[in-house]
Amino acid sequence: MLISKYGFTDVLEPRLVVLDPSRMAAQIVTGVGFLSAGLIFVRRDSVRGLTTAAAIWVTAAVGSAAGAGLPILVVLTTAIYFLVAIAFPVAVRRLPTSATAISALRVRYPDGHGILRNVLREATTRGFAIDNVEAEVLDPRRSPSRQDGPAEAGIVEVTLHVHGKHSVTDLAAGLSELDGVHAVLASDVNAIDE
Repeated sequence: MLISKYGFTDVLEPRLVVLDPSRMAAQIVTGVGFLSAGLIFVRRDSVRGLTTAAAIWVTAAVGSAAGAGLPILVVLTTAIYFLVAIAFPVAVRRLPTSATAISALRVRYPDGHGILRNVLREATTRGFAIDNVEAEVLDPRRSPSRQDGPAEAGIVEVTLHVHGKHSVTDLAAGLSELDGVHAVLASDVNAIDE
């Protein structure tokens, strides 16, 4: 028996520690759910961050299984994750592309040199169909009020919606080699104006 400084008498007994794995798992799920939800963004029908969020969930599951003493499950889950993360992108690249999938090409060039005609000719020569053409002047240097000299050509950005059986990145590389073309950016049509 012990007497504390307040005059209470306490008996020291060994206390039993109760482990509750379900409480630990609930806290892991809450924390990982919060983190992975902050990684997922939706913009114009395009969802980004799902792969990273899934990787965080797999990491939490592997860590929980390792903490619970399940090494076979840890090794199996890790092997399946690496198979999906490494082998599937290689397999997807080898699949044939759809002729109906629409991609967007942004082409920048100086105005007034007939470059758009060459861009359209190159795209159709490579087997692409053009669905839509939108032009925007990015750097308007031509001003009707300028009287001090010849007007300079502005920079134009044309957005082409194209589809075809060939690689859009090859088309973008071919367009970037045309005389006068400053830049070419290829992307999915849903990713325009991000």
